[in-house]
Amino acid sequence: MKLARFVHQNKIVHGAVSNDLTHARLIAGDPLGEHVVTDDVVRIDRLLAPIVPTDILCIGLNYARHAAESGSAPPPVPMLFIKASGALNAHMGEIPLPANSSMVDYEAELCVVIGKSARHVSVENALDYVYGYTIANDISARDWQRDKNLGGGQFARGKSFDGFCPIGPWVVTRDEIIDPNALAISCTLNGQIVQQSNTADMIHDVAHIVSSLSKTLTLRRGAVILTGTPEGVGMARTPPLWLKDGDEIHVDIERIGRLSNHVRAERT
Repeated sequence: MKLARFVHQNKIVHGAVSNDLTHARLIAGDPLGEHVVTDDVVRIDRLLAPIVPTDILCIGLNYARHAAESGSAPPPVPMLFIKASGALNAHMGEIPLPANSSMVDYEAELCVVIGKSARHVSVENALDYVYGYTIANDISARDWQRDKNLGGGQFARGKSFDGFCPIGPWVVTRDEIIDPNALAISCTLNGQIVQQSNTADMIHDVAHIVSSLSKTLTLRRGAVILTGTPEGVGMARTPPLWLKDGDEIHVDIERIGRLSNHVRAERT
């Protein structure tokens, strides 16, 4: 099932969608728990992020070739950082380009949606706690991420600007994706492919990420985990490729779909 969250007649509802994203079958009940997909077909007036996460958890340097292009050793355990809730954005939402950053970057990512509370879970059982998968773009202000004079030297500040976490367009339930670490992933910027890889290149696969995080914090139902980005980010290019006003960006993941956004200069 593809789970979407959207506005219909000024109400926020959930529905099961097809690929056209114009209509959906309404879901009655808890979309992450007990629910029924009804026969009521309604129009999608405006698509929203498919879930409002309880937490936005992110894994850094988790693709082997991306770690290499960044000049970093592969982390021995998943490297965690967190994005603020205000970063949440949706499919076709505008990504605000901050006036106080000149180094805004893209990062195509597989996003895991947690379906039930997870604490101290084994690698073998970890995927049982996953509700499904969606697509994310971990937008990053590299200057604010890296420059200690701007509050950098850690990841969260530069990755938590408003609108810096588009996810969507829907969540594909776990039963439709047998192996989350065998999916083609790519990012296209203004018609040119800038990232092209496979989730098999992850240093820590999805099951190990879920298990590892659950050892130090409770993964709450509705949390999302951005699992890292492949090689090809703008920061690693010569010259660097930074996002600019008017850019059109798409992230595609096999068996899930396409997340699309436009970049717009922030109006102060």
